[in-house]
Amino acid sequence: MKAIIPAAGQGTRLYPQTHTKPKGMVRLAGKPILGHILQNISETEINEVIIVVGGTMKEQIIEYARTAFSDQFSLEFVEQENAKGLGHSIYQAESVARGDELLIALGDMLFENGFYTFIEAHNELPESDGSIGVKTVAEPSHYGVVEMNNNEVSRLVEKPDDPPSNFAISGVYIIENSDAMFDALRHLIDNNLVGAGNEFQLTDALQRMVEQGYNLRTFEVEDWYDCGRPETLLKANRVLLERADADSEEKLSDSVVIPPIDAGESITVEASVVGPYVSIDDGATIEQSIVANSIVGKDAVLQGVNIDESIIGSNADVQSEANNLNVGDNSSINF
Repeated sequence: MKAIIPAAGQGTRLYPQTHTKPKGMVRLAGKPILGHILQNISETEINEVIIVVGGTMKEQIIEYARTAFSDQFSLEFVEQENAKGLGHSIYQAESVARGDELLIALGDMLFENGFYTFIEAHNELPESDGSIGVKTVAEPSHYGVVEMNNNEVSRLVEKPDDPPSNFAISGVYIIENSDAMFDALRHLIDNNLVGAGNEFQLTDALQRMVEQGYNLRTFEVEDWYDCGRPETLLKANRVLLERADADSEEKLSDSVVIPPIDAGESITVEASVVGPYVSIDDGATIEQSIVANSIVGKDAVLQGVNIDESIIGSNADVQSEANNLNVGDNSSINF
């Protein structure tokens, strides 16, 4: 089995953080989003990973993945030159993935369960051409939606106004018949059959597979975190910090620490209260401040602030009394 991670999205919902970095490189709980995904995949038997990259900042993803995970995976990088949707992104991997069994893991989604549990759940299903992780949600119109019949997928639709069920597609897929999937994606693209958002949707390709008689099933996903949004990024940071075996508070001996936190290398924290649920990247400085439920970027400087539920970008300089901020890289705020 190979894994495909589509990581070429622009990450507009995470502006201003993604003005200077791909969303997969936004850091929480000690490593970038992409790092958490790859770490999770490393706990399975998968040893080949294909990452779909794109845009002017793609080298950040390539360099990070090679530096941090080349000893754990055989890595392939394919480029999506134009952002035309998830289906179009996955299609870029055809030349290196056709014919293989595939785990598709979206590049901005983190899960309560590990990928190994999804693979186990898939293996326990009756024989199929693929399976889709789903979760029952209150507002399915915000998601791709699956309709079931006798434990088989009978219909899939992306962000419907009138959802046929409340089973939301959660962003993890296991495809046994990748030939059929790539054929369906090619049909959409060759015939310009764009779907929701005027993009080529993976959901529509899977629906075509169903219409052609291929068998798709589902497995349950408990909770997931869409790290493409600030509020869920901070929620994922909290969950991951709760699970981490961190001794980062030892680096902050001159201040009050309320765990859990994660502190990077070469940080300076003086006369401050830090925590709970704070992630501090390398080289950051926090002085005379109160910081809780926040992510502080690399080499950021916080002086005299009281912040909660905030994201501070790399190299940002913040001196204010504000208590809820989303500050991009290389910014300066002084009130």
